Amino acid sequence: MRTTIELSNEKRARLLAIAARRGLRGYSQIINEALDLYLAREEEKRSAALSEVLSLRGILTDAEAREVEARIAEAWRKWQS
Repeated sequence: MRTTIELSNEKRARLLAIAARRGLRGYSQIINEALDLYLAREEEKRSAALSEVLSLRGILTDAEAREVEARIAEAWRKWQS
């Protein structure tokens, strides 16, 4: 799929130099590799954050949990306005 992205002249030149060293005509493959790495890292961060949140399960008393839920509900009510 084709798309347009904005690159600085310096980044474009650096990508073209890398592509030339690899014997590539353009830098699409390099962009795809970079995106794969970025997306994998983001998924790892998301997974780690989820694990961290799940590890907190059960540390609040029932009363504390109700208070947190009430504060969250209040924040949502204010945000939706």
